[in-house]
Amino acid sequence: MTVHFIGAGPGAADLITVRGLKLIRNAGLVLYAGSLVPEAIVAEAHKDARVVDSAALNLEEIIDEIQAADEKNLDVARVHSGDPSLYGATAEQMRRLDALGIEYDVTPGVMATSAAAAAMKTELTLPGISQTVVLTRTAVRSSDMPNKENLETLGKSGATLAIHLSVNNLAKVVRELEPHYGADCPVAVVYRVSWPDEEIVRGTLDNIRGKVKAAGFTRTALILVGRVLDESAFADSRLYAADHHHVLRPKA
Repeated sequence: MTVHFIGAGPGAADLITVRGLKLIRNAGLVLYAGSLVPEAIVAEAHKDARVVDSAALNLEEIIDEIQAADEKNLDVARVHSGDPSLYGATAEQMRRLDALGIEYDVTPGVMATSAAAAAMKTELTLPGISQTVVLTRTAVRSSDMPNKENLETLGKSGATLAIHLSVNNLAKVVRELEPHYGADCPVAVVYRVSWPDEEIVRGTLDNIRGKVKAAGFTRTALILVGRVLDESAFADSRLYAADHHHVLRPKA
């Protein structure tokens, strides 16, 4: 028996990995985050599998479900949105399974940041503009932020920022980033990326709050900040330059 932590991707059912889908189809128990994992993915479960929406369960109840499956020697598909490594609340589940001696593995998924960049046809790293992407969030009721990971500190780098779970803190985001990025810095807020009702609002730090308020986004939105979002005057990468040679493209 193994518990498979599976990243279902950002929303579109066909963005799950082949491996993840196979594990779901073969599991005896499918535990999934109902508000964020599309029904089409859960529908791939075997007809005899127990399928449980974990949205209403607390941590101990989730572990109880897994233990019951363990007693029956049933593999478990623990399906999370996006990728389990980022804001997945998987670490505490793994810690419980370690204590119980229950085997588990992890199957990665497509992150919302990657899906948002794809939807916008945007590269988040551009030569001479930004070569760093910071994935972060702001403090909310359920999770504080470490002192040195505030936006004022991270913003000093000038890197492209992907700010998760923070659309309701947009005023704070703007206030703390404007001194470092400038009021005219491009911003995109991507709502429910890859879902049928996906919506992208573009603006600048100076006007993005009004645009997002008009759009009515209050959850499930990713904030992207950085000059790469609206920068046409960047140098081509040296990777494909005619005078750039390497082991696979030696000098003539």
